[in-house]
Amino acid sequence: MTTAVILATACAVVYGTADFLGGMATKRSRVFAVVALSQAAGLVLVLALLPVLPGGFSAEALWWGLGAGLVGAAGLVLFYRALATGTMSVVAPTAAVTSAALPVVFGLVTGERPHPVALAGIGLALAAVVLISKEAPREKTPGSLSSLLVALAAGAGFGGFFILLAQAPASTGMWPLVGARLSSLALVVLLAVTAGHSLRPSGGSLRIIAGAGVLDMAANVLYLVAKEHGMLSLVAVLVSLYPASTLLLARYVLGERLRAVQITGVACALGAVALIALPGG
Repeated sequence: MTTAVILATACAVVYGTADFLGGMATKRSRVFAVVALSQAAGLVLVLALLPVLPGGFSAEALWWGLGAGLVGAAGLVLFYRALATGTMSVVAPTAAVTSAALPVVFGLVTGERPHPVALAGIGLALAAVVLISKEAPREKTPGSLSSLLVALAAGAGFGGFFILLAQAPASTGMWPLVGARLSSLALVVLLAVTAGHSLRPSGGSLRIIAGAGVLDMAANVLYLVAKEHGMLSLVAVLVSLYPASTLLLARYVLGERLRAVQITGVACALGAVALIALPGG
């Protein structure tokens, strides 16, 4: 289990770094361009890793990946919609805790039985996700209830991504990620073309976008390997702590201030990792 904890924690750090770069890129280019091009970069990486990492082709794994990619991309679209119509301080933690809780519930329902110490770590991690994702209060916007429901659906999409990926046979290596990236990329490009959005990045942002896509795929690889060494209910909740690394990067790279509630969330995240990593966990 220690291996799974290390891999899942590393996955969270890499995911958070990818999100940080993605956020930097969206300040220079349109969202659809950032998402589509970063996912294309991730696809190139996973195709390059196929001959190197163990695992053979499986149609079943590809189908699980295709499904995961679709629900993950749908979750992303819904998340952006919720942010556009609702209050960020409500939308972000709602989506985050839903995406973290869903794989935990799925794991417990399907027979996983973490040690009580690890269960305490799971609870602390869910609290950490809420605190870390908490933004400064803003003026309440119209349609707050509908945006809350959309945020729940977005979180379910993110959580569904992790659940579906975990269903692919372990012997298939990275093929589920190929399927996931193909379907999500196709969906994002289709939505962009339908809505008339350009996929051309602005000057100077392509490197950042490519970096975000490569790191995002690297995190996906770490997630799959971590899942092979531990329970979904533990691995997924550790991975969901990725906003902590995004916050820390924003603090030390961009000089952004962390609110007291977010610092508390980071402390809870570290405590959650420690509880899950304990021998009894």
